[in-house]
Amino acid sequence: MNKSALYKGCLEPVLLKLLAENGKMYGYEITQKVKELTSGELAITEGALYPLLHRLEGEGILEVQMEYIGNRVRKYYTLTKAGKKQKSKAVAELEQFKNTLQLLLQPKLG
Repeated sequence: MNKSALYKGCLEPVLLKLLAENGKMYGYEITQKVKELTSGELAITEGALYPLLHRLEGEGILEVQMEYIGNRVRKYYTLTKAGKKQKSKAVAELEQFKNTLQLLLQPKLG
């Protein structure tokens, strides 16, 4: 099975948790942090990340701050108040999903 298909549904809670823990982050920084934390096991592509960032911004979950770095503009993403609530909900849902999978993968005998 393709691992990226498994990870795709987990991307939103992972992103929200990272932003909650790190304050503000820009796109490339997010991809590198995920790669670092997972020892390279999970690599988020730009094609998966940026549509999610734009959707969450449109939903009021994220806000964007532009900063000039030399002659380039860098977009930093932060959680809004609604984003902090959504983070808690998304992480809880992911935890519940993990627990449900655990029931299937390692059923208790008896």
